[in-house]
Amino acid sequence: MSDYDILSMRTRLSYSAVAILHALASGDRHGFDIIDRTGLASATVYPTLGKLEDAGLVTSAWEDPAAARSAKRPARRNYELRPAGKRALAESLDRIRTLQRLPRALVPRQARS
Repeated sequence: MSDYDILSMRTRLSYSAVAILHALASGDRHGFDIIDRTGLASATVYPTLGKLEDAGLVTSAWEDPAAARSAKRPARRNYELRPAGKRALAESLDRIRTLQRLPRALVPRQARS
């Protein structure tokens, strides 16, 4: 059983986690790019990336320091979506689409506001 299978049995992914996985699937690889694409705060993005990595959905590695120096910037951490992360994203997006199709009468009043 994969880390993702265990995770999915315990909990559903948060909106932030889905947004971050979607950013990674769209080609963003660095924290600031993910922040820009999602509009989430760095205080949300970086801890969530850590949790996604711990769950086996994302992997990361620091770029070569020489490459960063030649670009005259600090080294960046590159994040990559793992196969389990792709499955988790697909399942989450399916669940969101299903919820969007629910008749308005089924949505609790407090959730409508």
